[in-house]
Amino acid sequence: MSTVAPQAATVVGRHRVEQPKRHLVRRPAPALVEAPAPRQPRGERPARRWARRVVGLVTTLVLLVGALGFAFLAIGPHVLGYRTATMLTGSMEPGIMPGDVVVTTPEPASEVAVGDVISYHIPVEDHRVETHRVVEVITNDDGTTAIRTKGDNNENADPWVATLEGDTVWEMQAVVPKLGTVIRTLRSPLVQDGVLWVALGGAILLGMSLIWSSDEDDTDADEGDQA
Repeated sequence: MSTVAPQAATVVGRHRVEQPKRHLVRRPAPALVEAPAPRQPRGERPARRWARRVVGLVTTLVLLVGALGFAFLAIGPHVLGYRTATMLTGSMEPGIMPGDVVVTTPEPASEVAVGDVISYHIPVEDHRVETHRVVEVITNDDGTTAIRTKGDNNENADPWVATLEGDTVWEMQAVVPKLGTVIRTLRSPLVQDGVLWVALGGAILLGMSLIWSSDEDDTDADEGDQA
């Protein structure tokens, strides 16, 4: 097996011509171009940041109070079986003030005793619901229970004797101060219109704030491009 050696020179006539040597040319490595550092967004103004925090906090608190109030007044009575009633007069002051919400639960009528505060329909006039303290318990001949009541802030007892209907009586268990006043205030047309206007104004301010923020971002971007 024959091999061919690489040709190192060429013979022309009697003269030997050397082949030129090839020189390797080293090309400089391309310079690394560093990417520009990402532009940091300009910080939000402290006043606007605090305003947003305050608005967010107030909105959260209002929604939370509204949800709790709705659950207490609308869902709780159906789920837990209690009742709520707003005190309209000062007959039970200072324990129950006008605007307070009275929470009552059903208790056996046979166990009603002097000193209990109960809500019941009065047997005269419009048969409205009254929340007063029991001052006398009477057992009728037919076995039913009758009561006499009195407001803590009244000088005299109520001018009637009420016979309890059914096997249960609604006895007071708790008082929520001023909740009834808050509810009546929120239901007033003036407050409802005010809430509507406040919500509209808040939406406008929020939209303007977003527009201002967008304009500032565009200005920063232009400055960054020029730099």
